[in-house]
Amino acid sequence: MMQRVKRFFLLTTGVTIAILAVMASMQFVKRTVTRSDQDYLNLFRQVIGTVDKSYVEKVEPKKLMQSAITGMLASLDPHSAYLPPEPFKEMNIQMSGSFGGLGIEITMKDGKLTVVSPIEDTPAFRAGIKPNDHIAKIDDKPTRGLTITEAVNRMRGKQGTKVTLSILREGSPTPLVFPLVRATIQTKSLKFRTLEPGYGLVRISHFQQHTGDEVVAALDKLRGQNDGTLKGLIIDLRNNPGGLLESCTQVAGRFIGDRLDNGLIVSTRGRLPDANQQLTASIGPKEPPYPIVVLINGGTASASEILAGALQDHKRAIVMGTQSFGKGSVQSVITLRDGAGLKLTTALYYTPSGRSIQAKGITPDIVVGNIDLKEAKKQTTPEFHEKDLDGHMIVPEKGDTQPPSPATRPSTPAKPDGELAGDYQLFRALELLRGLDVMAVAPLPRKNDRHNPR
Repeated sequence: MMQRVKRFFLLTTGVTIAILAVMASMQFVKRTVTRSDQDYLNLFRQVIGTVDKSYVEKVEPKKLMQSAITGMLASLDPHSAYLPPEPFKEMNIQMSGSFGGLGIEITMKDGKLTVVSPIEDTPAFRAGIKPNDHIAKIDDKPTRGLTITEAVNRMRGKQGTKVTLSILREGSPTPLVFPLVRATIQTKSLKFRTLEPGYGLVRISHFQQHTGDEVVAALDKLRGQNDGTLKGLIIDLRNNPGGLLESCTQVAGRFIGDRLDNGLIVSTRGRLPDANQQLTASIGPKEPPYPIVVLINGGTASASEILAGALQDHKRAIVMGTQSFGKGSVQSVITLRDGAGLKLTTALYYTPSGRSIQAKGITPDIVVGNIDLKEAKKQTTPEFHEKDLDGHMIVPEKGDTQPPSPATRPSTPAKPDGELAGDYQLFRALELLRGLDVMAVAPLPRKNDRHNPR
């Protein structure tokens, strides 16, 4: 009995010693982490002080601090950024649909200032600037080393003033020089027209505050142009860089969510509980179940990818074109002191079926490249995507539903007529809608039909 008591005492004593050792270790780790954080803060203060004292020219402390913040956020991912008061104000103006500048959506690729897409009916668009163009110089000043914010500030200016961009383009042996005149950009959220009786086109160039209402109005006008009904619709999201998520969900909600259990548009997942959300369609009027083709390409990004993915997952539309950009991260915009803003990545987007968009994009159901119909050659300008950006976020494959395997369309095109002759992807989308219409109205074979197979 005494031996058992000794063994028990030794056992409990050993456990106690182990617990005390773990607690001591935890306290040591805590002190180490705290001391490490403090060391880094001291190092930061030391660097700032050394620059302030010994740099060849006097540097304003404000500039040093803002540059430090900009560099810190740029090291996280390509989309987190510090926005000084003026750029932050301009960003809010841009979302309202009116801003000053050239009309270019830009990003960083391999450390180079690169065009995602020009905005339609802007100086950059009319001059012929294209996605994937590298902006090498702004007014003879190299862009190497500039942040996106600094580059935007150089391209912004009063209406009527001039700015020259030097562009490096794939396939061009020499730089292309574009003299541009700044303008107040009144962006049009969308355009629409009847392609032929019964078939409508809605081209959404950017998701702004009123895009949802504009889509509803466009669809009503298209019906009015086609005896009150549509046989098919093409939603063109090519080179749409995104915009307001709320407007995107309003557009998606017009086509899906006719029941309470099938209205999921997109979900977001992040580190904090508030970042985990599900955005669903609102109860209200829905479009009739006519066939829809959604056109996408490498310039289709962010909110436009969410719309394409939602319609694809709900089997409400056939997605056609080329792989989208893959910008699947959520940026929360936080107002700071003195009117500045902080754009911080706080979550990732997932389609209704659970697919991550980040650095992957939306895979078309039918792959159709852009073809020069006059020369019958495929487009040679390579597209770039989120996965090509420096520091892009990588989402593990585990748990993702793989996108459907794309069907490749024949490369030799039929010859379209009229206004479709310059847009092969649009022509193929209309061709598909015509085929779906024929299949819908074609009579099924009857049992007593002579040619009915037995």
